[in-house]
Amino acid sequence: WSDLLSMPEEELRPWWYNYKKLLTLGTVLLSLDIIFWLLILAAPKSGQLALYFLNVGQGDSQLIVLPEGQKILIDAGPDSRVLENLAAIFGPGDRYIDLLVMTHPELDHFGGFIDIFKHFQVGAFISTGISRQNSSFVALTTELERTQTKQIRFSEGDQIQIAEYSFKILAPSKSELRSKEINDTGIVVLFRAPDFKALYTADIGFSGENRLLKDYDLDADILKVGHHGSKFSSGSTFLQEVSPQIAVIGVGKNSYGHPTALALDRLAALTQYVFRTDRQG
Repeated sequence: WSDLLSMPEEELRPWWYNYKKLLTLGTVLLSLDIIFWLLILAAPKSGQLALYFLNVGQGDSQLIVLPEGQKILIDAGPDSRVLENLAAIFGPGDRYIDLLVMTHPELDHFGGFIDIFKHFQVGAFISTGISRQNSSFVALTTELERTQTKQIRFSEGDQIQIAEYSFKILAPSKSELRSKEINDTGIVVLFRAPDFKALYTADIGFSGENRLLKDYDLDADILKVGHHGSKFSSGSTFLQEVSPQIAVIGVGKNSYGHPTALALDRLAALTQYVFRTDRQG
């Protein structure tokens, strides 16, 4: 230090400038190192299966995260609120979703996908192939084309198998795909884990439920209630066959009266565990 103090000012100035540059660089590197480890520690841990029913207002969105980290998002609600839900679940550096499943092309089910494509990378997009002629669906199509996301069409009989977990497509059938009622064309997914099953029923009504009753064993531990608790869904016989331990309704402020007293009464007759995203989040 005595040598430095005795140096002329014109010689000391370059030394001090270089010292400050090194100090700044070291501080930046240390900060990046801290951020890197925080991202690692904040990321969801593998080894645990998690099912989420997202609070997206009047709409549907469900997320399944498999133990090895694969993420499947079924529907995305009407708008960007799905992003807030995902931010609360994913680590801050997690910007990848393996599969998006659009059950049917109604805005309260697909609108949020538009924002997801702007913020996440996506492995593949699954739908029935049915389209709509409106500005929101055009915006979704534009994002699919911009991101060059792989698109896959699913209907009854298709299945995804990931290790010991399966996603079996129970609907729509070929005849249901031709229906003029868009809710009849929704993708119904039976998710099987080694120790439980979950049934996701999109917006199907009584006719779709009755067809499933004839063709499948519908027993499931968890039920995503059809059509936000509409009085035209969740028939008594259908619910008895599913016999869920837990039922979840995706619903928000609406003018349809969802969930209706009729649907809630039918659910209450079978299980005390009926959850609503507008109340439980």
